Amino acid sequence: MGIPVQIAPHPAPEAEEIYRRWIVFLDEEFTRHKSPARRAEIVRDQLYQLYLGRPHGGKLNLTLTSELPGNVVSLSLDPENVTIEAEHYADAEPEKVAERKPLLWFWQMFDRSPVGLNHWLGLRFRCMLGRHIFLRMGSGVRIYHGVDLTYGYNLSIGNGVTIHQRALLSDRGGLTIGDNVVIGSFSRIFSHSHDAHDHEKVTLRPTTIGAGARIASHAIVLAGRNVAAGQAVGTFPLDDD
Repeated sequence: MGIPVQIAPHPAPEAEEIYRRWIVFLDEEFTRHKSPARRAEIVRDQLYQLYLGRPHGGKLNLTLTSELPGNVVSLSLDPENVTIEAEHYADAEPEKVAERKPLLWFWQMFDRSPVGLNHWLGLRFRCMLGRHIFLRMGSGVRIYHGVDLTYGYNLSIGNGVTIHQRALLSDRGGLTIGDNVVIGSFSRIFSHSHDAHDHEKVTLRPTTIGAGARIASHAIVLAGRNVAAGQAVGTFPLDDD
């Protein structure tokens, strides 16, 4: 008896159409608008809908103490009212960070929103956003929930790459991921290191993951490492276990 062909799960047709329209709309908006201020407005308006279920608008009541938590939430949905980790690094390129900051915030907040675990939508949303954040985004890439980025502009991802949930891609010194690489969940890939005696002293070291390499779940790839094509890093369960 042959193995049955597995059909990839899809949302209902009406939902799929809406999801596709939303992603196309966002892709066009971020292609058209590069300025940090306009991108922040776009992201703010989208997050208002995702988190509060209503359009942005109206004045906040800033006088009532009882409304302070709600005001904090509302204000924090606007990327201009938040700081992200990348802004604190001395090696950051301010203009490149500023252009991507709203998108990095959108990336994080989408995954933390009520729809962030929508698998079909999330895979497509992250790839769309990655095209506007990364140095290169290949085709056929799958990026799962909760993947953590640093700058994004020093990150190059090849074709057919799979990055599982909660992986860290630290591209401060430059990170290149070749075609058909698989990166396991909760893995950590670095392109910078700290001095053993002075934590504030950072050395940037480009890291490369060769085509077809596999990075196991919870594995760590240190800065400056060149993982060879097809190499496996970390521990994988045996096929007969």
